[in-house]
Amino acid sequence: MTDTLTETQDLEFVRDYKVSVDRLWRAVTDPAEVIEWFGPEGVDIAECSMALSQRGPWSCTMIGRESGDRFKVTGVVTHVRAPSGSEGSVGFTWAWHDEADQRGKESHVIFEVSATEEGARLRLIHRELADMDIAQKHTQGWLSTLRKLDTHLSAQGD
Repeated sequence: MTDTLTETQDLEFVRDYKVSVDRLWRAVTDPAEVIEWFGPEGVDIAECSMALSQRGPWSCTMIGRESGDRFKVTGVVTHVRAPSGSEGSVGFTWAWHDEADQRGKESHVIFEVSATEEGARLRLIHRELADMDIAQKHTQGWLSTLRKLDTHLSAQGD
């Protein structure tokens, strides 16, 4: 596990899993699987159209379990390179919406999947965040989300 926050507000998280590259790829791109783990702990997915296996728009609305607050994030899948052998990647833009449903500053996320000796590695990169405060909030959110992915993959197996 490697987690990095640079001074340029870019984030990087690395996780190794004891699953095949194809299994990890399905977990991070198949809409039926993404909905099982996406979003920080303590939120439920209200609406989600995240077909990360094809280019085009995506959106996700989450609701805080305790607060009832709605959190909407949208973007466009900009590239999909399905694993051919030992690695693949998907990239997408990312922007939160405010209470008036106005889309905020756009940043970019990449999920890279690659083979390791014992399974597969996910490298999650989030670039071009607006400032250090926003980067720190995204760090907390991604760490929480990755814990859910860890649980999802350990429960599902290969």
